[in-house]
Amino acid sequence: MNQADKSLHQDIDRIYQQESRRVFATLVHLLGDFDLAEEALHEAFKAALEQWPEKGMPEYPYTWLVSAGRYKAIDSIRRQKRFDPLDQHMETVEALVDESAQPGEPAATSLIMEDDRLRLIFTCCHPALAADAQVALTLREVCGLTTEEIAHAFLTPPPTLAQRIVRAKAKIRDAKIPYQVPEKEELPARLHSVLRVIYLVFNEGYSSSAGASALRLDLAAEAIRLTRLLQDLLPEPEVSGLLALMLLHESRRPARTDAQGELIALDQQDRQLWNQALIQEGSALVEQALRAGRFGAYTLQAAISAVHAEATAYTDTDWPQIVGLYDALLRVEASSIIELNRAIAIAMCAGGLQNGLQLVEALLEKEEMQNYHLAHAARADLCRRNGDMAQARRSYEQALKQCRQEPEKRFIERRLASLTY
Repeated sequence: MNQADKSLHQDIDRIYQQESRRVFATLVHLLGDFDLAEEALHEAFKAALEQWPEKGMPEYPYTWLVSAGRYKAIDSIRRQKRFDPLDQHMETVEALVDESAQPGEPAATSLIMEDDRLRLIFTCCHPALAADAQVALTLREVCGLTTEEIAHAFLTPPPTLAQRIVRAKAKIRDAKIPYQVPEKEELPARLHSVLRVIYLVFNEGYSSSAGASALRLDLAAEAIRLTRLLQDLLPEPEVSGLLALMLLHESRRPARTDAQGELIALDQQDRQLWNQALIQEGSALVEQALRAGRFGAYTLQAAISAVHAEATAYTDTDWPQIVGLYDALLRVEASSIIELNRAIAIAMCAGGLQNGLQLVEALLEKEEMQNYHLAHAARADLCRRNGDMAQARRSYEQALKQCRQEPEKRFIERRLASLTY
């Protein structure tokens, strides 16, 4: 392979990473079938690997891939139709095809919505599916997260999560759930699941569950972009709250890692690196959502992030206010992870270390938290602050066993190495 072909293959790999799920979403829109769209996606990139080295990369790679995948799918269905002349699906697909359009031309996307990815998220969040299945299916099929990444977000074993996704796809097929945008009056009923999906995507981008990098900027940026689109479509306070939460988190990203990609703890971050424009936008959105009075968990989490952002130094953080916000958050959406964060905030208050440590240890008695490495890391840190280095070492070692992200592992190893008896 010469240098030009090697460079082109690298470009195709990059396009696959950046565009494959967007192409997939559009193919589902056009073809109306998950499995057919997935096959068409791979056929399109196979065609790109075969044709682009000879003909060059097209001006509109996304459009070319959509067109190529669509035509490959139609050819496949036509071959099958020879054995099934009563196939109605072929008529549906052919009705979507502009036969005059050639692969790669902008006209090939004339039937595509402004954002098929957002459309497909709403489709996957159909009320006929169980809530957890809606989220798992969307994260896997629309956003391209692996089964292991989603299982980590759900604190669920990967085989259990995989079965949940299989059952959700079967439900869509067997119940003939349509791939269409819900009517405007139906949107609010699906909003909770849609927001949850987008936030889980952002979390995976902001702090990867596994791998060599702590950050996946493509996922974080995509989650923010989708939420801005959603806010235009459905300007509800909780949509603004989620956007605020992500912007406030994103504002701290430049200070979260050093030049080598190593994690920096919140109390050690250079706050001069925090993006003030994002903080101002996020804080304004929080105030707007709170004034509306119909806010929920994302707005309260954003308010907590805003308190952190307002502190000019770590020592100036208003921990009692954060505890109060966590109290309100637990009344809206109780979860062990929120309880863990509240316990840490209590430990940070004056005179609250022992109480916070006891709360963390009680949470670790729950089965769902025993495999959550951040709970063990939190206990280790509180034990270290309490002067109990033996227990701190034990909990750091437990956290290290369960952690799957390389920068986090190295961070825990540095904490372990710093312990002195």
